[in-house]
Amino acid sequence: MKKIINSLLLFAISHFAFGQTPKLNQMVETYAAQHQFNGTVLVQKDSKVIYHKSFGVAERSFNSPITNDTRYPVCSITKTFTAVLILQLVEQGKIDLNKKITDYLPEYQGEAGPKVSLHQLLNHTSGMKNTDTAKDENFLKYGIGFYHKPYQLKEIVANFCSSPLLNEPGTKFDYNNGEYMILGRILEVMYQMSYGQVLNQQILVPLGMQNSGLLSHYKLIKNLATPYYKDKNLDHLIPNIPIYMEDFSAAGAMYSCTSDLIKFNNALFAFKILKKETLDQLLKPGLDDYGYSVWIRDTQGANAKYKRMERYGRIAGANAAWFHYLNKDLSIVIISNTNLTDLGDYAFKIGKALF
Repeated sequence: MKKIINSLLLFAISHFAFGQTPKLNQMVETYAAQHQFNGTVLVQKDSKVIYHKSFGVAERSFNSPITNDTRYPVCSITKTFTAVLILQLVEQGKIDLNKKITDYLPEYQGEAGPKVSLHQLLNHTSGMKNTDTAKDENFLKYGIGFYHKPYQLKEIVANFCSSPLLNEPGTKFDYNNGEYMILGRILEVMYQMSYGQVLNQQILVPLGMQNSGLLSHYKLIKNLATPYYKDKNLDHLIPNIPIYMEDFSAAGAMYSCTSDLIKFNNALFAFKILKKETLDQLLKPGLDDYGYSVWIRDTQGANAKYKRMERYGRIAGANAAWFHYLNKDLSIVIISNTNLTDLGDYAFKIGKALF
């Protein structure tokens, strides 16, 4: 009798702890089917992964399936790694965020050099002319700016991130890859090594992120999904337009997988790579509810209990979304190799289903 009672008790505890899983499974898989999702979803609640599943095809020429180990370009999620690297130097007393670009990058020749602070680079309020002018609807006709030719980060900053100021620094939010390219170049100068080496030394190796790194046209990356793109003029997906992904550098050149990104998520919010007060700086919303590299949503009123960090990445067909609910210990990582699905909506609805 005692064994039966214990078995029933274990069943009840197990059922209570994981009772949401069937509902979550149904929601995630229904959404995937209805919105042509192709990629991987990972959901972590109370420090436990409660859902991790992949859908679709990694390489359409060979019909190879996506798995939970598939690596993807994660695009602008790279910016959060760059922000963390800069803030680590702040903690070491080597950088002051109120100092200007030329205080740490004397080679910089743009008008912003003596006027724009690192704080303003981190929160996209530099007032600089935007590095990227290409629009989605014109990708197939005109390409995507300077990314069709390989450059060193130093060359990119000198040639494409040194334009005149369009606004008074600190007065207007304008999402600009160039600001994070400048931050990446500052890291190279401070560490006297390439951005990729800094990233490896300070974050990827210490956290055991063995399935992450920087993309390069000149190296093969095992298990890397091919991104596929569709615009309004096409009735089918095509491979991403030819670009040198490494040109996005500290603003968007990383590849990773869901298992690695959750390692970064967990280390960040457990204060293992930044102190709590430094992480609070990163998460403090400014213009457009943007902190340092991330948006902070639902910060006031009735929805404040669902306050969350949101970070997206997108370059044509490569897409990623990373949510972390700050009051609920819920993290959601979704990566896709097509632009067919609104990953922000997907992540939001997963969170809503769980709450």
